[in-house]
Amino acid sequence: MSVIRETITGIRATLVLWILTALIYPFLMILIGQVFFPYQANGSLITNNQGQVIGSALIGQSFSSERYFWSRPSSINYSEGEDAAPTGVSGASNLAPSNPELILRIQETIDQLQDAGIEPTADLVYASGSGLDPHISIEAARRQIERIAIARSLETNQVETLIRHYTDGRFLGIFGEPGVNVLRLNLALDAL
Repeated sequence: MSVIRETITGIRATLVLWILTALIYPFLMILIGQVFFPYQANGSLITNNQGQVIGSALIGQSFSSERYFWSRPSSINYSEGEDAAPTGVSGASNLAPSNPELILRIQETIDQLQDAGIEPTADLVYASGSGLDPHISIEAARRQIERIAIARSLETNQVETLIRHYTDGRFLGIFGEPGVNVLRLNLALDAL
C-alpha cells in the first residue's frame, strides 16, 4: 500500500509544482510586466507620426546612408524588405578570430569607415555577442559627427547635443558603459 500512496503523493506534488511553475508564475510575470512596465514588456516599440512601428529601442538596426549614424555590424540580417524574415537569430557569427571570412569582413568594415572619414572604434568594427545591440559607444558616435553634420548641413554642436541627449547611462548607475541608442538618435536627426 505504501508504494501506491507514495506514487499518488509524487503525482500530486508534480501537479502542484507544474501549476505553480508553468501557469501561475508565468501569468503573474505577464501581469506585473503589463501593469508596471508596459513599454518594456511589449518590446519597447518605437512608432512614427502615423503610429506605424518602425523599430525597437532594444534591438539594433542597420543604417548605411551618410545621413545617419551607423550602428554596430551584425551577423543578423534585420530586414530586407517588408516581407523578408530575419536571416538569423540572436547570436554572434561564431567565426574564430583566425577565420578568413571574419578577417575579410572586419577589413571591409574598417575600409568603409576610413573611406567615410571615420576613425574606426571597436564597436563600429566588431559585432556584439548577441548581434542585436542597439547602442554604440559615445566615442563611436562622436567620430561620426563631422560626416553627419556635412551630410545634413548642420552645425557640429547640434549633432553633439543630440548625442548627449540620446546617451543612456549605466544600468543602475554601476553596470555597463554609457551608450548611444542609434535608432533614437537617427530619428531625432530626421525630426530636426
